[in-house]
Amino acid sequence: MNIRNTTAKERMLKKIRQALLQKRENPHIDFEDSPLYKDEEESLDVTFARELTRVGGNFVYCDGEISLIENLILLAEKLQIKRILAWEPHIQKLLGQYGFPIYTTDQQLDVADAGITSCEALLARNGSVLLSNSDPAGRRLSAYPPIHIVVARASQLVMDIKHGLTRLKEKYGDQLPSMITTITGPSRTADIEKMLVLGAHGPKELYVFLIEDRF
Repeated sequence: MNIRNTTAKERMLKKIRQALLQKRENPHIDFEDSPLYKDEEESLDVTFARELTRVGGNFVYCDGEISLIENLILLAEKLQIKRILAWEPHIQKLLGQYGFPIYTTDQQLDVADAGITSCEALLARNGSVLLSNSDPAGRRLSAYPPIHIVVARASQLVMDIKHGLTRLKEKYGDQLPSMITTITGPSRTADIEKMLVLGAHGPKELYVFLIEDRF
């Protein structure tokens, strides 16, 4: 038996017992009822755009569906992307009615330039996108192509993750999706020689196209 370790352990337990015997009033009795953050004075879209940009994402505001298509065309021309995948029926319908070219099957996944998905919510507090696997895009389309494009509507903006989870519970009830995740900016890591590398575990670039639908 290691006497030195036992002695240190006993000393630690003695201090814990003494601390438990000393009754003190809770200095923060209203902690659970107090707000976690200060109230934001700016609108949710402004907060989201600022925080998304801060973590390396790109925000594109669209005042309608036609504006969305115009901005997608400009992005495709700027980045010279040709193979764009969209697997969700409502995304396919939205883009198809304006003749925007997309691939609708996973046969082009290995050579895709970009993937377009929807989302469950946009979390303004930290500029994150809340996703689930409840739609055909699943996890692959948001993780495999080097460019991830999210098409969302302004009505999907919420302040924080707890509000996003509340929305999920309202939408799915007891049948929550098996995969719920958040994306905060492009994929990045600094594990390799402490050098920041983008796209190590997912897309190198993230674009969020926000369609205005509040007015």
